[in-house]
Amino acid sequence: MVRFAVEQEDNGKIRCDACPVLCYIKDGRTGACDRYANEGGELVRVDAFTILQRTDNPAAQAVPFLLTEEAPSSEETLSDPSGEALGAPGWGGDILGGNRTFVTAIGAGTTYPDYKPAPFIVSQHYDDVDMVTVVTEGIFSYCGTKIKIDTDRHIGPEQATVRVDGEAVGHVTTGEYGSQMLSLGGVNHLTGGSKKEGRITCQALLQLCNREAVDMSIDGGADLTVQADAAPIVNGVREELMRVGCGSATIGMFARQWAPHVDEVVVVDDHITGVLSEHQAGKLLGMPPTGLRIKGRRSTPGRYFQVAEPGSGWGGTNINDPLSILDDFKPAIAWPGMRLLMVSTTGEQWAYFELDDALKPVSAALPPALQLSVERIAENCEPSLCSVLFMGGAGGSLRAGVTENPVGLTRSVRQALTHVSCGGEPAYVWPGGGITIMADVARMPRNAFGYVPTPALVAPIEFTLRRSDYERLGGHMDHIQSLQDIAEKIERREWVQDSAAWPGNTRHFAWRNTRN
Repeated sequence: MVRFAVEQEDNGKIRCDACPVLCYIKDGRTGACDRYANEGGELVRVDAFTILQRTDNPAAQAVPFLLTEEAPSSEETLSDPSGEALGAPGWGGDILGGNRTFVTAIGAGTTYPDYKPAPFIVSQHYDDVDMVTVVTEGIFSYCGTKIKIDTDRHIGPEQATVRVDGEAVGHVTTGEYGSQMLSLGGVNHLTGGSKKEGRITCQALLQLCNREAVDMSIDGGADLTVQADAAPIVNGVREELMRVGCGSATIGMFARQWAPHVDEVVVVDDHITGVLSEHQAGKLLGMPPTGLRIKGRRSTPGRYFQVAEPGSGWGGTNINDPLSILDDFKPAIAWPGMRLLMVSTTGEQWAYFELDDALKPVSAALPPALQLSVERIAENCEPSLCSVLFMGGAGGSLRAGVTENPVGLTRSVRQALTHVSCGGEPAYVWPGGGITIMADVARMPRNAFGYVPTPALVAPIEFTLRRSDYERLGGHMDHIQSLQDIAEKIERREWVQDSAAWPGNTRHFAWRNTRN
């Protein structure tokens, strides 16, 4: 556990100054956030201080702190509990050092009140390069999540309010290719509404960022269960597949496989419904016109918009009977016995018809060759998942914890001299002013996020740069510690392997500080 110096009250309570709530905490109890506790009159950070180590060797055994085949320098040699020396790998130009130990901000503590330097400013030496990583758990009042839900099903109109426990926590935003999108949180929901709205918004964001399931509803739309890196549940039904493409794209992908076995194919899609014989792919394969007429607005040959309303039926439309989108066939062009396949963009719905003497579609058994093509559509669909991206703005307290001149950090990030990460996961930095970041929570260690009841999320953030650049931007040079310094201050209590959360094989080590 990381310990902090605090003043003790006459009644045995101590006052925590890790956030603006300023809790008084009894011995053996935690504050309102459950992140800080009173242990024998000392303020301690409850969660483990987390260090990551990545490896490309799946057969390698987890070992404490560092793993290398190179001889360490005397300055940076560390020891595991058995006393065996372990050294730091050489630096090969990767600013994060893909196979080296990386000190995250998880469990590190915060900079609040803002005048304090970051809890850990760690120096590591690689070949001729001195690197510094500044870690802190930032208190983010300006934060939220962007959620991508892989489904064609209609979940609600754009701008519709998203609710958790009846409280507004965000809205539906513009859909993307094969996915519905939500924007949740933000300062207006956290602090701009009622206390209940802020509390529930903060709790929902915390659960989502810690990869827990959250039930929500959309005004005028669906009930959802969303969990990072898990299949969405829409109106009680677990989604299985993300569409292979729009109706037009599906035509292009499978036209050659259909052409020898069928006269016409309609791929039903809420956005762009495709018609094989009219489509350029059908034309190039020599398919003749079929006289099929489809409802909707024709865009270009073989591509139709608005064939039905959005919904949870075929291809994200509200239809369950595919024939409902067809008008009568043109009698001068269509012919009895004409073969028609109708299919959705995931291959989950399909129907096969042959025209009778009155040119009416009659359901028939699907030929084996077409069955294979339908199965191949599904085979080419990726699993339906929810993606949760944390988004936050690194404000004054974060930057002041890194440097006495906060704008220097902003400029350094802009110039790509400083690499920003969240719990070890590289963060995308938005262009424009400030340091606005996004990071995929599924690639971070579990339970990387906390909260304070102001309300706000507490998220790990790390800034990594060359020591020389850190000095130039006015960094807190007198607070730099080496890895050896940290090793002398912490005792290993436990480690947690959570490689499933990371690409490749990742070792996730949890360490706790046991003395000042």
